[in-house]
Amino acid sequence: MRLAFKTASLSCCNCLFLPTLRRTFQTRSLPTKTLGLGLGFYPCRAIMAVPSRPPVQVRDNIQLNETEKKIFDRLLGTLRHFGLQNQLRVAGGWVRDKLLGKECYDIDIALDNMLGSEFVDKVQDYLLHVGEEAQGIAVIPCNPDQSKHLETARMRICDTWIDFVNLRCEEYCENSRIPTVQKYGTPEEDAYRRDLTINSLFYNINNCSIEDYTKRGIEDLKSGIIVTPLPPKATFMDDPLRVLRAIRFGARFGFILDEELKEAAACDEVKAALSAKISRERIGTEIDLMISGNQPVQAVAYISDLKLFWVVFSLHTKHEPAVSEGCDRLCVSYLEATWNLIQLIGPSTFTDEQRRRSLYAAMFLPLRKTIYKDNKGKKIPVVNYIFRDSLKRKASDAETVINVHHALEKFLSLIPYFASNEDALISEVNWARESVDVPLTSKPRVLTGFLLQEIKDFWRVALLMATLLYPPNNDCTEDLLSKNFELERRRALFIAAEDAILKLGLDKVWDAKPLLNGKEIMNVLQLKSGGPLVREWQQKIFAWQFAHPSGTAEECLEWMKETHSKRLKME
Repeated sequence: MRLAFKTASLSCCNCLFLPTLRRTFQTRSLPTKTLGLGLGFYPCRAIMAVPSRPPVQVRDNIQLNETEKKIFDRLLGTLRHFGLQNQLRVAGGWVRDKLLGKECYDIDIALDNMLGSEFVDKVQDYLLHVGEEAQGIAVIPCNPDQSKHLETARMRICDTWIDFVNLRCEEYCENSRIPTVQKYGTPEEDAYRRDLTINSLFYNINNCSIEDYTKRGIEDLKSGIIVTPLPPKATFMDDPLRVLRAIRFGARFGFILDEELKEAAACDEVKAALSAKISRERIGTEIDLMISGNQPVQAVAYISDLKLFWVVFSLHTKHEPAVSEGCDRLCVSYLEATWNLIQLIGPSTFTDEQRRRSLYAAMFLPLRKTIYKDNKGKKIPVVNYIFRDSLKRKASDAETVINVHHALEKFLSLIPYFASNEDALISEVNWARESVDVPLTSKPRVLTGFLLQEIKDFWRVALLMATLLYPPNNDCTEDLLSKNFELERRRALFIAAEDAILKLGLDKVWDAKPLLNGKEIMNVLQLKSGGPLVREWQQKIFAWQFAHPSGTAEECLEWMKETHSKRLKME
């Protein structure tokens, strides 16, 4: 049974929801020239029935907001001003999102017979002609070695970034996926070159119509299926990053990954291409979009299921100890437990950045004690390598996650105190500077104060990780994998500890200034310059402040003089 559209162009006259189309079996063919083979027609795979899912509401037309109307008016004005016959099409994600009733600020314009840089120059001239200023013009060259095959021109119109590219048609030699010939393509050729059918739709600005040249983009959007326009292996070998994009969109929209797509994504050839051909920056960007998205657990679970976890989160070759079999599934389980725990606690408890880094910290919990040695023999957490080398993320991400992993060990020793109304014995971790002479009853406040001073705004993230691992000597691997993780109990534990810290008045304690400055400390010590002794006393003064939250500078000075005097007498 073949499902056909009357036309590849869907009119956008009214705003009714289209009925959901169901596919049971479909075989499609397409011109081989889209593959550069020149042999007539290429029989594509049969698409079998997929598991049912709730129908997706897809709009029959695209409703432009005021900014989009102004942008498109200026682009059409450019055509009229220069007498150009170009068809201007918005491509990809903007069309998809608008059909789903979502706003999108990522506008990509596809040109049928002109380079993006040429058209941007004309838009700039037109804007100057009508008394407006073009902003932020830039040209990003193609880089075939990294699977970026198109030159892209950018500019700001109405405070919105717009990308301009030409429609493409590429031909490949037999043993390479780097195109040997690139020329202006037709909309159909370009559509089949897209990563996914749901991203292959166009909105024709000239005639205000939606164009579906694969004849299944709308259908797959309504059916909730992630599928490639061409056979998936060819699509992925063209640009292996499309594997991660397919995963991200599948998770984001709750769509089903096509079975043949999954087989291609997991094959060794595609995995090798993803590892060797795609820059780590591009991989890291995709992963960060997943972690920051609405379904990070599903996205990383797909990565694990498709045997891509260690391709994406590659480890230093000389890491130790060896990673156990199934470690990737444990990483996903910690991520899932943390995501669910955040929902139970209340997402508003964490900022977006705290949530993002808490998910990274959770995912890499099984690796927190794995290290490698640098050229000088220094032990470095392998998590540092993952962020800086495998994902090429900013250094602050690596530093924060590693600090969270260190801080959670100290939180584990404090949780018994936080969780009870009575004094609890605080186990000795590596508290170092914090173990100063303070009254026993004040010790929890002093230790917590120093801990928050160390981890700052991410103390709730470290506390969250500690509640996942509490009690510390209990192996929770089986509970995690079986999803029998007592999240309600851990939620209660987190809230009790958080409340205890807030009652101690320690939130934002890292912003507190010492009651005595360096000059005052040197006067008491009778020193002419600073040094290790001054830094040691600064820590003691903070300990005194934490132990005496209502203490004054004068009282602190008296205490320091008395303590220093006793030390001199003992010496």
